[in-house]
Amino acid sequence: MEFFRTVDIACDESDLHTRLTVASLPQFCSEIGAVQDIEGEQGRMQCLWGSFVVRRDLIRGGVRFHLPDCPNALAWTITTDLPPAPETVVLHATINRQEHDPDFIESIDLFLDEWAAGLGGLSEGGA
Repeated sequence: MEFFRTVDIACDESDLHTRLTVASLPQFCSEIGAVQDIEGEQGRMQCLWGSFVVRRDLIRGGVRFHLPDCPNALAWTITTDLPPAPETVVLHATINRQEHDPDFIESIDLFLDEWAAGLGGLSEGGA
């Protein structure tokens, strides 16, 4: 399944690469608690679904985070400077299921809503 959010903020790929790190995850999403055991582009995060290894990849236009030990293979990207709306930031999350329990789908929607709210600080120099 795929989930999307669009955020109207002024930032570029370099901002996303620099500011969205494994260590900074709790600053941008209130559904992510402590991130521990950080080594390079990986750590262990506490979130609404439990404790998971999280990894970050730099990608064209932004960053990708993924939970390699998640039974649903949750991954999310945060990108900008790309068509069709290069002036916006796009949040894109995926899981490896075509259907899922409505409560779980609602939790992913909440997760992305919190990300969208947290990313608002990028354009003001916050978060």
